Amino acid sequence: MNLGVRMQLCLMMFLEFFIWGGWFVTLGTFLGNNVNATDSEIALAFSTQSWGAIIAPFVIGLIADRFFNAEKILGLLHLIGAGLLFLMYKTTSFEVFYPYVLGYMILYMPTLALVNSVSFNQMSNPAKEFSLIRVFGTMGWIMAGVLISYFFKWDSTGGIMQGMLKNTFLMTSIASIFLGVFSFTLPKTPPKAKSNGDKLSLREILGLDALGLFKDRNFLIFFISSILICIPLAFYYQNANPFLVEVGMESPTGKMTLGQLSEILFLLLLPVFFTRFGFKNTIIVAMLAWFVRYLLFAFGDVGEREFMLLIGIALHGICYDFFFVSGQIYTDGKAGPKYKSSAQGLITLATYGLGMLIGFWIAGVISNKYLLSDGMHIWDSIWLYPAGFALVVSILFALLFKSEKIDYQS
Repeated sequence: MNLGVRMQLCLMMFLEFFIWGGWFVTLGTFLGNNVNATDSEIALAFSTQSWGAIIAPFVIGLIADRFFNAEKILGLLHLIGAGLLFLMYKTTSFEVFYPYVLGYMILYMPTLALVNSVSFNQMSNPAKEFSLIRVFGTMGWIMAGVLISYFFKWDSTGGIMQGMLKNTFLMTSIASIFLGVFSFTLPKTPPKAKSNGDKLSLREILGLDALGLFKDRNFLIFFISSILICIPLAFYYQNANPFLVEVGMESPTGKMTLGQLSEILFLLLLPVFFTRFGFKNTIIVAMLAWFVRYLLFAFGDVGEREFMLLIGIALHGICYDFFFVSGQIYTDGKAGPKYKSSAQGLITLATYGLGMLIGFWIAGVISNKYLLSDGMHIWDSIWLYPAGFALVVSILFALLFKSEKIDYQS
């Protein structure tokens, strides 16, 4: 891969995740303060990510993999998405906002697979080259948080009161236009089905070809655990920013980028940990990290115990990388060459789709249960629910999953 192509791919990844991180992190705070949305409505808005994840395989399998170049579909989806982001920027009622965010996430979630396809198509050794490209996506997410908190100060107390968080949609709309146009200059990535002569079946698109893996007791336990652990995960995505704003943390969105910084560190540590301690222990550590994180949120504050909140944020690298990346490695090893894509699709559908869909709904119900008359929440009680759930899932996984050796290819 030449330097020019590498720079193109890095910029593509940077913008892809800058756009997502630029509005999704503060969505709950924006809706609660500027659109007067209820906790249930906020949960409904966040669940659009899950519906997007469920529908994404159809977009990729039925359209991108059959008829059009990936970079062209990527460009078109981001250009349409830019229009929807602008409409969200102009919206002042949840009833109008919801169809826009639902439409946007149905368009955006497929782009996560498309940027990977464009990248992999240019690589001779993805195992070694991809992480150096993908890290720019994490940098994009970090940059979005830094701009919101430290440059524009949209998430400051005054900024929120003035309704400035709506500007996150305008900022990302402009970035989406840029990425949409830029995508048409990316290296050509022809349809997979057309290039290799294969025809993708509906079973392959939905990952149903990998259902035979459920005959393996360990994989079935991992699959069910993946769904269950995504329920407490949804609490973080939905409630973390509103929580930090309510308890009075300064520059909460910027400080939440500590999670992405830790992602970079623990992504580098993962191969060592995985090979030394094995898949089972790696997953258990990840699940327990969710338990610890929520305890820190429950008992921390913005005074002398603010360090507890910051540690809880920084645990994101362990929570996310050790579970999701390890799970992808495990799934890849269990599936074998024939069912690799189907198995990964099935896990994605289960976690980002089913697991988080349930989790966002539960988080909305529990948040509403502990809502006070002044619009504040009893956060220590709220965070104990996902903490307890994560602990139970980790114990069940530890008891039911039998240790087995999985080869990690770096």
